[in-house]
Amino acid sequence: MIGRVVTLGGPPGSGKSTAGRRVASELGLAYHSAGEMFRAEAAQRGLDLAAFGAYAEAHPEVDRALDAAMEGFARPGALLDGRIQGALCRRRGVAVAAITVTATEAVRAERLASRDHQSPGEALRAIRQREASERARYLRFYGIDLDREPVDLLVDSTREPAEAVAVAIVHFLRTGGASAP
Repeated sequence: MIGRVVTLGGPPGSGKSTAGRRVASELGLAYHSAGEMFRAEAAQRGLDLAAFGAYAEAHPEVDRALDAAMEGFARPGALLDGRIQGALCRRRGVAVAAITVTATEAVRAERLASRDHQSPGEALRAIRQREASERARYLRFYGIDLDREPVDLLVDSTREPAEAVAVAIVHFLRTGGASAP
């Protein structure tokens, strides 16, 4: 078992959730996704992601409740998928393996366009709107700028399939942070 909480962050469309599910399955970790929880709450309220993000900007209790729920899962043997989870855990003194998956904006837009059945232009606008909303909320609610947060492993998925990203993460976790071969 991994002796730390594994946190997996990254921007929308980076492939973090796809890789995260594979890593959790391979290592027998419980998988918890802040994004899935946020989407479920949006759907329950009858809102799309953009509208719910705008609502969350004016209602800090939305993010605080979601983050408290994710904090409840923060224990060794868990993988927390969420952009801010690593930073929040560290601020609370929780030992984490903070991993970030990234990709170019163009690739991320193509991935989300395919997933969400929209044009790449629409997906790009949605990505930019979502990232701006999240960045503002994280900074205002927690004083966290994700661009300045330390990570233990950064994986660029721009040219890598999800399986290769997952393999790199599993290797990192199994070797206690040694570089991939």
